[in-house]
Amino acid sequence: MKSKTERKNKKAQTVAKKQTDKTVAVNKKAVFDYFFEETVEAGIALEGSEVKSVKKGDVSLRDSFCHIENGNLELKNCQISPYANVGAFPPDPRRSRRLLLHKSQLSRLAAKAAEKGYTIVPVKMYFRGRFVKVELALAKGKKNYEKKQVKKERDINRTAQREINGRY
Repeated sequence: MKSKTERKNKKAQTVAKKQTDKTVAVNKKAVFDYFFEETVEAGIALEGSEVKSVKKGDVSLRDSFCHIENGNLELKNCQISPYANVGAFPPDPRRSRRLLLHKSQLSRLAAKAAEKGYTIVPVKMYFRGRFVKVELALAKGKKNYEKKQVKKERDINRTAQREINGRY
């Protein structure tokens, strides 16, 4: 008979296995264009053939954004290419998709996004177990001079790291 601690350890290992994330798409442009204040994980409502396309990796989050309509948070302008073997009626690749959040999370995000300069941006899409999840960020837009400053700091850090490693 197994002891109580052995059962807990085995349970923890199975939970850790289930929570391994497989990243499907990353919105690199959002990292360049926005400062992230807070991130939230949301589910997404997809049709069956769209899930197969996501598993294949045919997703683009570039230029996508989130908008609140009728009390629901929707992902707009996200490209999920149609699955090849879908049949006669494939879904529209750029249709609006509903994001699944708790009401408290949605109301908090909506209140913060209503402030001037803030928006809700999808950062990445991934699988958590068998479910497709989207990481959303409450973001504030960067000005052009801030983007240049971040790029300059990155270059300075890169050259300093090269000098430390003796590659320069």
